[in-house]
Amino acid sequence: MRSTMTPYEGPYEGYVYAYPHKTAYRPLDPRPALGEVWAGERAGALYVHIPFCEMRCGFCNLFTRTGAPEGLTGAYLDALERQARAVRAALDEPRFTTAAFGGGTPTYLDPWELTRLFDLTEHAMGVDLRDIPLSVETSPATATPDRLAVLAERGASRISIGVQSFVDAEARAAVRPQKRAEVDAALDAIRASGIATLNIDLIYGIDGQTPDSWRGSLDTALTWKPEELYLYPLYVRPLTGLGRQSGEQGRAWDDQRMELYRLGRDQLLDAGYEQVSMRMFRLPDSAASTDYCCQTDGMVGLGCGARSYTSTLHHSFEYAVGARHVRAIIDDYVRRDDFGMANVGFALDEEERRRRHLIQSLLRTEGLSRDLYRSRFGTDVLGDFPLLDRFPGWLTADASAVRPTPDGLAHSDAIGPALFSPRVRALMEGYAAC
Repeated sequence: MRSTMTPYEGPYEGYVYAYPHKTAYRPLDPRPALGEVWAGERAGALYVHIPFCEMRCGFCNLFTRTGAPEGLTGAYLDALERQARAVRAALDEPRFTTAAFGGGTPTYLDPWELTRLFDLTEHAMGVDLRDIPLSVETSPATATPDRLAVLAERGASRISIGVQSFVDAEARAAVRPQKRAEVDAALDAIRASGIATLNIDLIYGIDGQTPDSWRGSLDTALTWKPEELYLYPLYVRPLTGLGRQSGEQGRAWDDQRMELYRLGRDQLLDAGYEQVSMRMFRLPDSAASTDYCCQTDGMVGLGCGARSYTSTLHHSFEYAVGARHVRAIIDDYVRRDDFGMANVGFALDEEERRRRHLIQSLLRTEGLSRDLYRSRFGTDVLGDFPLLDRFPGWLTADASAVRPTPDGLAHSDAIGPALFSPRVRALMEGYAAC
């Protein structure tokens, strides 16, 4: 196993929410049939992507478009149903243990469209979403009582809302034109809906944010007693609103974000939350139980911005951030009839499978189970990857696990990218952003 690591350039190299990133995907030639891709694979998670938002935040690099001309959301749901039926036909006996509707903003859809989204997902995929944990993303402008009533009635167990800041001036600085009154009304409506788990997303590192204003946003969030909070460092990425306005901000910004991270972490720990990862904090005993294991189980993604993955192939449709290219991909998706093949993706060889398992495990508080790794790959992780030598002070190991230290968790956005393979880094660097 090759021991490779990129040089350390700072604590905020990049957020690793999946490995490999979609910028490492390439057109598959030949395109494999989904029945071949999923043969013998366990599809434990179901993800449905809705690529519409009422606005585009300045920090957003997700696959989404602002608004939709008349008829487009209906056409998108038609295509989603066609895709779902084709995917279901390719699966052996799916036993989904968790599900999520993400985006974009799923609650951009009106109540009737949300009802249709639930119907087509359940009927086409053969799953009752009331029987498994279901998470749905929303926004302050779209978390309305009529939409939330549909989510609650159809089995949503968790709702995640991107607030980012309770300070109007900070929201404007992040190019998120929301008002505090709108945020408060949305959170009140979510709590009134009876959905069991509320997650609030907040961002630190916004221009003009101070330690006092950051503590104030955290204090305000805690008044709703959310079961979960995610604390995200602000990133300025190419082709986003902030990316077009800003250049490199240097070491001072790294220091500011690290200070705010530590303040937020300590404040939530003092408030009784447990830390799950660098970003995720939750109240003890509030997590829904699920048999899904991200290291070993596959995921079925529906929608033009969703990824699917098996043990050996990750696949999706084309990826873009720029508005013109995103719209073109959505337009192509709604006209598509052939959903029986994998189009764009990345094939994982044995080394990449080990790396993915390592990265998916190491960036969480509980760390990597050495027994689970050994049972999958027949070797010990420390023999394959000299982790303790490469990350002194950031990782610790005992007979059962390799875990991040508190300082290691704080540097998750450096550890994760440093573990990318040379092949993945070359593909990502060669991706033509659009």
